[in-house]
Amino acid sequence: MALLVAAAAIALLLTAAGVRSLALLAVGLAGLAATAAALWWTFARHGPTRAAAAALALLLPLTVLLHYAAVGLLWVVLSALALWIAAALIGRAALGADVARTRPRQYPAPPPKAPFLIMNPSSGQGKVGRYDLVAKARALGAEVAVLDPAHPQDVAELARRAVARGADLLGVAGGDGTQALVAGVAARHELPFVVICAGTRNHFAMDLGLDRSDPSTGLDALTDGVELRVDLGLIGERVFVNNASFGVYATVVQSPAYRDDKARTILRELPDLLTHQVGPRLTVHAGRAVIDAPQGVLVSNNPYHLGDAAGLGRRARLDSGLLGVFGITVDNAAQAAGLLRGHRARGLTALTAREVVVDADADDIPVGVDGEALRLPTPVVCRITPGALRVRVPRHRPGVPRSSGTVDWRALGRLAWQK
Repeated sequence: MALLVAAAAIALLLTAAGVRSLALLAVGLAGLAATAAALWWTFARHGPTRAAAAALALLLPLTVLLHYAAVGLLWVVLSALALWIAAALIGRAALGADVARTRPRQYPAPPPKAPFLIMNPSSGQGKVGRYDLVAKARALGAEVAVLDPAHPQDVAELARRAVARGADLLGVAGGDGTQALVAGVAARHELPFVVICAGTRNHFAMDLGLDRSDPSTGLDALTDGVELRVDLGLIGERVFVNNASFGVYATVVQSPAYRDDKARTILRELPDLLTHQVGPRLTVHAGRAVIDAPQGVLVSNNPYHLGDAAGLGRRARLDSGLLGVFGITVDNAAQAAGLLRGHRARGLTALTAREVVVDADADDIPVGVDGEALRLPTPVVCRITPGALRVRVPRHRPGVPRSSGTVDWRALGRLAWQK
């Protein structure tokens, strides 16, 4: 069906526009490339140049649509585009259904005798209170430490003290940064770790297949749970469960003004950062690969689905024993336009490695580690520790959201031929 719908899109263009369909396609692609270049100038320039580029980025798509309308073929272009999108969605579904899903091995897990949970009442806009997580956890026999937002506490130290008192399981209801700190203590003492989805985004919980719509279901791991063995990332000696980011984003979020006015701060600082006028110049070594002077680098605990915009931020596995590395290097408008090629763009680098070294022309650099803004001395070494964490999860859970990545039309053709 995917191939038939794609053929229908092409047939519609050829039938309605004939040889003019090639010109229509050329105009559309040129408009997209010019718009991408204008967006680059918008973010990489100050003052009147930025204003003119922003206006151009808005006017170019409108101009292309007006051209299609003027030649009486706007309906053809929009209909063909709708058919092509439908074909891509059907194709992704077909490829996803054809690929066997990899499930981590599950181990039997008897209920803990002395579970210890740390809960952050301010995380996730108050999910701990809304779902009455403290009372529900205590009813299951867990010792619960409720953090006081007015008096920051060392959660790793709280976890270590609990272990010294005899805790046989550690858990967190909070954001990914807090999860990572306590997960490091659990891994060091080889104790099981429970994730309660009380954060804002809960990326780690999503990749574990937990139910993010109701955080209280995570407590089922205390009574009817199984264990998974997952990897942990290390940046220096600090654990991360999701990722560490370097470059433009990590630098911007360090600004004192960022929390009060994110948009204005980003627009003010981006031009100088993108053009390497300020900020550290990075060099990334991942295995034998070298990424020179990237504007942004993301090192993740297991690779992300970077070819799928809908699945960006998802990891199909947390036990591959590999770091994911994603770098972006864009130095001019032409390279910005080249990003339209997706994962084939020259400015994008996606690879995997067991160790990644990020060096710079500075003694220390800003780094975002699971959403926490830090400054670390260079070179920064990221490593993977395979199977380091025992995660206790409910026996019954939704599972990892399916993400099939970009559409491989050749693979679709082979599948159709086999059928």
